[in-house]
Amino acid sequence: MTFEPLASDFYSYESELSDREKGALAAIREWLERDVKPIVNGYWERAEFPMEVVKPLADLGALSFAWDETKPFENSAVFRGFVALELARVDPSVGTFVGVQNGLATGSIAVAGSDEQRREWIPRLASGEVIGAFGLTEPLSGSDSARGLQTTARREGDEWVLNGQKRWIGNATFSDITIVWAKDEADGQVKGFIVPTSTPGYEATKIEGKVSLRMVQNADITLTDVRVPESLRLQNANSFRDTAAVLRQTRAEVAWSAVGTAIGAYEAAVRYSKERVQFGKPIGAHQLVQDLLVKCLGNITASLGMVVRVSEMLDRGEPRDEHSALAKAYATERMRETVAWAREACGGNGIVLEYDVARFFADAEALYSYEGTREMNTLIVGRAITGEAAFV
Repeated sequence: MTFEPLASDFYSYESELSDREKGALAAIREWLERDVKPIVNGYWERAEFPMEVVKPLADLGALSFAWDETKPFENSAVFRGFVALELARVDPSVGTFVGVQNGLATGSIAVAGSDEQRREWIPRLASGEVIGAFGLTEPLSGSDSARGLQTTARREGDEWVLNGQKRWIGNATFSDITIVWAKDEADGQVKGFIVPTSTPGYEATKIEGKVSLRMVQNADITLTDVRVPESLRLQNANSFRDTAAVLRQTRAEVAWSAVGTAIGAYEAAVRYSKERVQFGKPIGAHQLVQDLLVKCLGNITASLGMVVRVSEMLDRGEPRDEHSALAKAYATERMRETVAWAREACGGNGIVLEYDVARFFADAEALYSYEGTREMNTLIVGRAITGEAAFV
């Protein structure tokens, strides 16, 4: 399959990928353009998730590239970032589904599970046989999850009893398992649990009325005396530091998704600028529209350079919280500017789904907030700069 670089990759970062990586990326891009792009506006408007995309995502490797147990070939974090970018470039909700399934749910087991848990669960998640969710955020605990977690875990013999609530949990209305993070009543440390959603006392209720990432099925979860065997406790999750190790990986991929969202809006605006005629010529021939498009491309190019570098550092085994935090804070802020300029370039047609920009404009707001707000990521970087923690 011929690999065609994106015009929006203005400095040709994709050229650094291996031929095998380019081929895999080309296959994902072709499927997204052919089978996903034509259907997403309808699903977005109905606030439904297209379950028919799960098997193709698995077959194309999008749920398995990162893990030794399932990866079809050796690949780089930069390549996996470009996969996240491609998904978000067509639809940020599909990208978010993969981020939850592959990054958060599977990633929790990969980072904090035992060898036996990895062997059992990672292949099943990578194949799409099992759908996963990630339960950390709570109604009264978001940015302060390290200290403010209120969901509790109490050990009784060979079982753990979980009680509490979770909120904004993606995939949770249809997941088979949810990774639940809870505070151990005995030692006050945060621990992780693989919770089958069929367990008595587990209840998930869809959050209605969203205006961003409408296709993502976020849920409120209530845990009432949910009993989980010790064999389903993540054996290497002993404190919030282990939770943070999962988030360190996924935060960088959210930055990639932010770049993809910006590109999706930008590309839609470029298409529109070539088709829409005003004052006797395409609006792309007007200076003010070109100015908007160039500002979009500048943001995309700067952000892409940052996320490529962060992923290169991950490949070298040099991940630090402040690196992924800066990338997430910067890329999402530039994304927010870019989708607004793209919408502006489309005028009134920028607020209807037909021209795609409206969907990216709305979905950007969720990416701006989840996986650490700009403010919280700023404080992580600020601590690295000054040596002083300013979180409270």
